[in-house]
Amino acid sequence: MNGEHDAPRRQRLTRAEAKARTRTLLLDAAARIFARKGFTGASVEEIAEAAGFSTGALYSNFNSKEALFLELLSDRQNDRIAEAARALDSHEAGSGEAAAELGRLLIDVADKDIDFAPLQAEFWLYAVRNPQALETMAAKLREPRRALEQVISTSLAERGAPEGVPAETVATVVAALFQGLVRLRRLDPSSVSEELFAQALTWLFAGIDAAGTPTGAEDD
Repeated sequence: MNGEHDAPRRQRLTRAEAKARTRTLLLDAAARIFARKGFTGASVEEIAEAAGFSTGALYSNFNSKEALFLELLSDRQNDRIAEAARALDSHEAGSGEAAAELGRLLIDVADKDIDFAPLQAEFWLYAVRNPQALETMAAKLREPRRALEQVISTSLAERGAPEGVPAETVATVVAALFQGLVRLRRLDPSSVSEELFAQALTWLFAGIDAAGTPTGAEDD
């Protein structure tokens, strides 16, 4: 009898669990609606309806459509960085195998994550024309950038990079390289092979090893 009475209690979500579930459902619905209608064409009303909630529930979790989109963007970047970290963890530092796996990750993003790419471009243009949105976007994306810095910092330490090489600067270059090659791959697939990102990373880290502390790092 006690087990029967306890079962409903076990199925009840705590407030934190319920809030997390609501956010997940809203983000899933937003991803579908944004992919179909674009950032500008999508409305908070249809996103909330698709998730099975009221607009009030949406606004209690995200204060604007911009915030909802930026949460999606941040989640995507965090997922990619987590994949990169797993690739580096599973291979010996400097072996080339990790770089090759990162190259495959780039190709997967460029060739398969095609729904989100136009959304990123659309929102970037929107943000450039709206300074407040641009500031919000920059602030939101600092979290995945910090995660990337941790991955880079670990990688630099494991390969015995010279002291004073700023992981933050290297992370900025790696992120720009990744994003640029993804866009070029989508524009002209034949120009970006699966091996190119791995080769570019090899050149980057070989240059760091050869040059030591980058110019200006002493002043940091």
